[in-house]
Amino acid sequence: MIGFKKDRMQQNIGLILILPWLFGFLAFRAFPLLMALYLSFAQYNIISPPIFVGLENFRNLIRDIIFHESAIASIRYIIMTVPTRMLFALFIAYILSSKVKGIGFFRSLYYVPSLMGGSVAIAILWAYMFMQNGLVNNMLTFIGLPAMPWLSTPFLALFVISILSVWQFGSTMVIFLAALKGVPPTLLEAAVVDGASRTRAFWSVIIPYITPVIFFNLMMNLIGAFQEFNSAFIITAGGPFRGSYLMSLMIYHTGFTHLRMGYSSALSWVMFCTIAIITVILFKTSRWVNYQD
Repeated sequence: MIGFKKDRMQQNIGLILILPWLFGFLAFRAFPLLMALYLSFAQYNIISPPIFVGLENFRNLIRDIIFHESAIASIRYIIMTVPTRMLFALFIAYILSSKVKGIGFFRSLYYVPSLMGGSVAIAILWAYMFMQNGLVNNMLTFIGLPAMPWLSTPFLALFVISILSVWQFGSTMVIFLAALKGVPPTLLEAAVVDGASRTRAFWSVIIPYITPVIFFNLMMNLIGAFQEFNSAFIITAGGPFRGSYLMSLMIYHTGFTHLRMGYSSALSWVMFCTIAIITVILFKTSRWVNYQD
């Protein structure tokens, strides 16, 4: 009986301790998600009460040219950003996994961009660097190359914000670094004994061993790329010609600039369902992931 009361008391204490997180989850995650689902079936301009319109918002999405352009821009951004960021992070993590004196300083140095890369100040600085008379074009003209219209060409504008995202590779790099540190030295020694070169050992031993971490980083980077907002909003404002008009930017402008909160909620749920579908597909096709027993 005493043991039962003690277990019950520990359960109550546990519930009390998670109450702040539970309140935050219900208030700032679950409620907005369900509210957005409700508003996606309504016309709502924030001022007047919502009017139920059924699937009209979703039917309008199919005919919306701006939505199509925004979806294409988001897909291009993801293709340009995610693979490059992961390859670059893995490459730097592999270099930093070596045991060299002072390597901790370089690990911290490479992680710094992730700490400040998503800030508004860095995005503004990035925009000044790539403007017509900015630092990047001045460097190009200094070495005899022509200046580039970075922010006035749709593809180059998308490329600029993609570079900023790739530059923030620190978090992905740290996870890769932890995975590389977890590879048993005996596996690498066995590969060397069998005559494998360093490159061969990397592709045949290290990469298969860290596939769960590769899969995790792929998921996180995909979700983050879908939700990218700051760089597109501050550096290019979605332009030129909506070349960098990402989905998150369209959701924001539709809801808070044009006060079409119902249509904005439908857009957000389309993006949410797209991420969910891609996640399911990745899990279903993850046979290449080797989980260690």
